[in-house]
Amino acid sequence: MEVKDQLQRKIYLPEVPKRIISLVPSQTELLVDLGLEEHLLGITKFCVHPEYLRKTKTIVGGTKQVKLEKIKALKPDIILCNKEENTKEMVEELEAIAPVHVSDIVKLEDAFELMSQYGEIFQKEALVETMLSSVKKKIAALQKQLKDKPVRKVAYFIWKKPLMVAGKDTFIDELLKLNKFENVFKESRYPETTFEEIKVKNPDLLLLSSEPYPFKEKHKEYFSELNVEIKLVDGEYFSWYGSRLVKAIDYFKKLST
Repeated sequence: MEVKDQLQRKIYLPEVPKRIISLVPSQTELLVDLGLEEHLLGITKFCVHPEYLRKTKTIVGGTKQVKLEKIKALKPDIILCNKEENTKEMVEELEAIAPVHVSDIVKLEDAFELMSQYGEIFQKEALVETMLSSVKKKIAALQKQLKDKPVRKVAYFIWKKPLMVAGKDTFIDELLKLNKFENVFKESRYPETTFEEIKVKNPDLLLLSSEPYPFKEKHKEYFSELNVEIKLVDGEYFSWYGSRLVKAIDYFKKLST
């Protein structure tokens, strides 16, 4: 079968892939939830869901650097990557080992498309349709709940030194919009910032994410001079896509109360 990934690259698969390597944590979780755990041979050290998985699968490295010989030894039928998580150079090296599918997730529709592509590639169409239906129903319920709530201006922090935030053209920004949050940072991707700039942008709320920097309650003091409401949020729910969205929407419903 011939399929296209989300970069519109053509991938030829002689049969349904049975030996899978995933180099993206949220995609690894999606594979497990699609019932493909037994076919998942290699994962990254950051693939933390489900928790036990790193004890049962081969760790082939991180998301930016992998051990090519380890991957080659696993004789994969397909390697799953992501444009943001993995480097272009890595993808090119991996293509010498097996077909590589690259996802590119910025909008919710991109996440839905990826799930549908996996449904086709791994012959899990019915399960994907059920999953997508559940997510879309939950989103509709969330939107109804937030209908009369005012939009709040927010800054979403992902790193402390240097101080970094999520900007536009990110999946985080897309999920902020879903929660009726207006991101005060219009710059693309993940800009660095300062307290002086934040004061000028004048957000109503600061969101401190649990990842990639593990912001905790003690870090609120660091931001206290901004004199703005601060809330700790679960970064996985704001940045992981795939099956994580099912739980994420439930989390957002509680967040808004």
